[in-house]
Amino acid sequence: MNNFRATLQFIYGAMVSILLAALALPAAAIDLKNADGSWTFSLNGNVNVDYIWSSCEDASSAVSVGGGLTCVGTASGSNVSNIGNGLLPAAFVFGVATTQAGIDITGHLGLYPGIATNDGGSPNLQAGTSNGSSNTALGTTGLDVRQVYMTFGNKSMGTFTLGRQIGLFGADAILNDMTLPGVGAPGSAASAAPSNTTLGGIGWGYIYTDWLAQIDYTTPDISGFSFTVGVFDPLNSLTEPADATVEPKKAPGFHGKVSFTLPFSDTAKLYASVAGLSQKQNYDSLSLGTYDYTGNAVDVFVKLDISNLEVFGYYYHGTGVGTTALFLLGAYNGQTRKSDGYLAQATYKFGALKVGVQYGESKLDYANSADQGANPSLLQSNRKGTVGFYYSLTDNLTLLAEGSETKSYAHVAGPNGDHNSGTTINAGAFFKF
Repeated sequence: MNNFRATLQFIYGAMVSILLAALALPAAAIDLKNADGSWTFSLNGNVNVDYIWSSCEDASSAVSVGGGLTCVGTASGSNVSNIGNGLLPAAFVFGVATTQAGIDITGHLGLYPGIATNDGGSPNLQAGTSNGSSNTALGTTGLDVRQVYMTFGNKSMGTFTLGRQIGLFGADAILNDMTLPGVGAPGSAASAAPSNTTLGGIGWGYIYTDWLAQIDYTTPDISGFSFTVGVFDPLNSLTEPADATVEPKKAPGFHGKVSFTLPFSDTAKLYASVAGLSQKQNYDSLSLGTYDYTGNAVDVFVKLDISNLEVFGYYYHGTGVGTTALFLLGAYNGQTRKSDGYLAQATYKFGALKVGVQYGESKLDYANSADQGANPSLLQSNRKGTVGFYYSLTDNLTLLAEGSETKSYAHVAGPNGDHNSGTTINAGAFFKF
């Protein structure tokens, strides 16, 4: 259990930084051109800070939920306060673009600093001290470099993307999550060692898309349709048996996406997408011998914009990919577990104020009866509801407040049996540039 908690602590910090263009940011805050205009250099990003208060499940009533994301208090109390980044860390994204021989070429580098005190050399791998906390005096924060990629192409040939960039599966869910500039579920912000990001809706309706080393091709627009196919560097499982040794991958991972946009008018449109991935895991274990399994996942996303109203629905289903993060709890002794989940959201703008509600659930099934016998308290589902208020004080500065209720259920007593409950309230500011 301690190893699993350590894994979750890593997940809480490591899983989130999102491509800022997806936040519907304006064109880069700074565009610089050379003398003849053939090269453009750009900079955009954000700085965000929230006060985050969580009421966690009381330690005396908490139940064991293997993979549960609801926070649990300690003997000294169940309330936790934190000042930190939300679902996004701060970000400074640099770009360079040119057109040569009729081909548009770009390069991008994303730097993501946080404000959590951390001496581990990484903003997400907490160093820890003898008292179990990295948030101590004389510390510093870390810099997360997780985005570097290039593109080339044009409107007639399509576009190639090569480098470390956001994945395809699960991307539309997180990029449209209303808590992206806010907090959502607290994650490690409700722990003694907060990292640079919260969970938002990750693990509460969708699996984190992650940043992948990849080579993709996207077609030109075809009557509203767009197709992307590609390969990515395989990810190792986060929760294999302790005696298992990862083998070199025999093939890359594969992913793809098809999207469709249908405008009804200047103020109304429909967007839909289907994305999926497939990747094989290869391990050598003293107890199991050499074994492998394949993780497959597919999702469906539909969003409708009508003037100031925006609603969307999202669903995913996976085998061997697990929950919360890719390949977390995806298998038991080489036998795959099934997982699925959904997220529903609606927002409406009243002038400068946007009000939103969302509800999501992520579920996980046993691999077989042996899994059930060995892990009776395995996660059955993580469920979360959030209400958010986002006020545009200026074009670039948003003040926000959110409230979230979370529940994590164990299989041991069925879907309405043993569970932990938590409440999080946050207020802060998000400055985009």
